[in-house]
Formats: sequence, structure tokens, C-alpha cells
Amino acid sequence: MSKIQVSGVRGSVKEVIDYSNDKKRNFVETVELQIGLKNYDTQRDKRFSGTIKLPHIPRPRMSICILADAADVDRAKLINIEFMTVEDLKKLNKNKKLVKKLAKKYDAFLASEALIKQIPRLLGPGLSKAGKFPSPVSHGEDLEKKVVEVKSTIKFQLKKVLCLGVAVGHVMMPEEQLVQNIMLAVNFLVSLLKKNWQNIMSLHIKSTMGKVQRLY
Repeated sequence: MSKIQVSGVRGSVKEVIDYSNDKKRNFVETVELQIGLKNYDTQRDKRFSGTIKLPHIPRPRMSICILADAADVDRAKLINIEFMTVEDLKKLNKNKKLVKKLAKKYDAFLASEALIKQIPRLLGPGLSKAGKFPSPVSHGEDLEKKVVEVKSTIKFQLKKVLCLGVAVGHVMMPEEQLVQNIMLAVNFLVSLLKKNWQNIMSLHIKSTMGKVQRLY
């Protein structure tokens, strides 16, 4: 049973969007869901991790790069996605600094199915450490759809602190879409927790430059 009501979330979303409209920025602000957890011992309790695909893309301008074999290079060119070939990856020579720079440059990575096993060998553990290990894509999959899927997917992962933040939308979205994304994200997160709602201390949303709005 969800402890937040759609009507309440809708009110908070309206506040966030109105505030953003009053103070126009020269970029599209992301709306973030901020979560405070309680009754969790990050040392002892099992750390949860889960991904969910939201119905509406939270970050349309998310940058994606595909680590591509020859066939996927051609497909990437067709839909204007940045790509790197095996030769490009070899040039990085497992240099930690260069791999780190690559991980920073893009928000997410895809990789041709044939290459996925070679990535640790080519790049070392850098992408995994950054939490950006590529999602595999097969030649049979629609590359454009796969990109949309990656852009729509958010990840909740407990690390050493009891605060989490994930992008659930942006201020140019219709309010209703933002509400749907938030409700789905919150209920999915709660399903990952050991004691569900008893582990939630607080839920807030805020736009990049906006004020915090409390949901719970």
C-alpha cells in the first residue's frame, strides 16, 4: 500500500514546475527524487540494487556511447549515436585516467553483444567502478529503442550512505508524466527495501536549481 497519494505528489510537482517557470534558467532543469532511509545498517544489511524503466524519459539529453562492432558502427551512424570501436578502446591502453575520463564523458554506455566479454580486458574495471558498465545490445534489437530504454531506466542502489537521489524527470515535462514517473519510482524503491515503508524516513523532489518539496 503506497503511503503517498497521487494528489499530494501532483501538488508538489506543480510547485516545482511553477517555481522553475518563475525563474527561467538557460538549461532544462532535471527533477530529482531524493530519498532518506532509516533502520538500515549499511555495514550489515544486504545492500539492495534495482533498475526500473519509467514510462517517460527523465533525461532526454542523457549522453550515450556505444562500444560497437562493425555492424553496430553502421547502425550508430544512422541514428547519430556516438560510438567507439575496439581499435579506439585499445588506444586507451587500460590507462586508468583515460578510462575514468571516458566514464565521465558519457552518462551511459551500450556495447555490441560480441564485445561485452572483452570490455574488462580492454578497459579494466574503470566503467564498472563508475557504475556505468555497458548494457548489451544484439544485432537483432532495434538500436533506437534500446537507447530510449537506457534513457528511461533509473537505478536505485544502496551504498555507504542512507541518502539516495535519482532523476525522475525534467521541468519541461507535462505534470502528469512527472507524477507517473515519481509514483512508479517510489513504489519500486519501497519494494526493494527490507521493511518497505518502515525504511523510508523522507521523500523529497526538487529541480536542479529549485526548492525542495516534501512528498513524505
